[in-house]
Amino acid sequence: MSALAGLLGAGVGLGLVLAWAGWRGVALPRPARSPAQPKVERATLRLGLAAGAAVVVGAATGWPVGALLAGLAGWGLPALLAGTKGRAEALAHIEAVAGWAEMLRDTMAGAAGLEQAIVATAAVAPLPIRAEVATLAVRLEGERLAPALRGFAEEVADPTMDLVVAALVLAAEHQASRLGELLGSLAQAARDQATMRLRVEAGRARSRTSVKVVVGVTAGLALGLAVLNRSYLSPYDTALGQLVLLLVGAMFAGAFVWLSRMTRPNAPERFLAAHGGPGVPEHSPGVTP
Repeated sequence: MSALAGLLGAGVGLGLVLAWAGWRGVALPRPARSPAQPKVERATLRLGLAAGAAVVVGAATGWPVGALLAGLAGWGLPALLAGTKGRAEALAHIEAVAGWAEMLRDTMAGAAGLEQAIVATAAVAPLPIRAEVATLAVRLEGERLAPALRGFAEEVADPTMDLVVAALVLAAEHQASRLGELLGSLAQAARDQATMRLRVEAGRARSRTSVKVVVGVTAGLALGLAVLNRSYLSPYDTALGQLVLLLVGAMFAGAFVWLSRMTRPNAPERFLAAHGGPGVPEHSPGVTP
């Protein structure tokens, strides 16, 4: 009881502090966000949903298997029902790579070298990759071009950028000819890829809607039976019933995972990572040493 009173008091105190800060217009300090922090926050949220669902279902039904299945649902449903934000960000990333390749081509056409072109585009690079390009420009002050570009490719971690970086590395190490023309071709290929993915996403939108409807109807039916007709589920109170529930839940979980995979495109394999890390193959198609 004293622990509960302490938690309630802490909550009231925090609420008063936030109300005072909002009334006075005080900006509360925020810790710096690392690039991996959004992923950690999403994982923490899913873990909290899983634990909460498991506790609620376990307490309401007394079924260990029900608590397990509810926890799995709390963990997996946010990813299953996720919107198109991640796919839109991936398309924006491809467009950014294309735009940066064209910036390099146009800057080098003005009699600038490759390093000078990279530094010149750092401040105006497309927003999705601006931070990585700025880091590359800073790294060039104390590092050779080729290793800096390989590190840049690992930071961006994009298959389309791997092709651009491979061309730049070969140009830096072997003085590849017609680099500007190649960068223009890669930019056009990236935009064609983005257009193709937009068409594919439009075709899969109906499948994603169907998945959400199936998941919603299934969850609503289970919740309705548990609330309105508890006696109908009484056979699951036995050990054999729990075993049957585990089997049924596993079948539904497998079906939901299958439906989710049907609505998501396969991630393309990275060009540089496919050759054992951040190195560049000795011979790359489309570049003439």
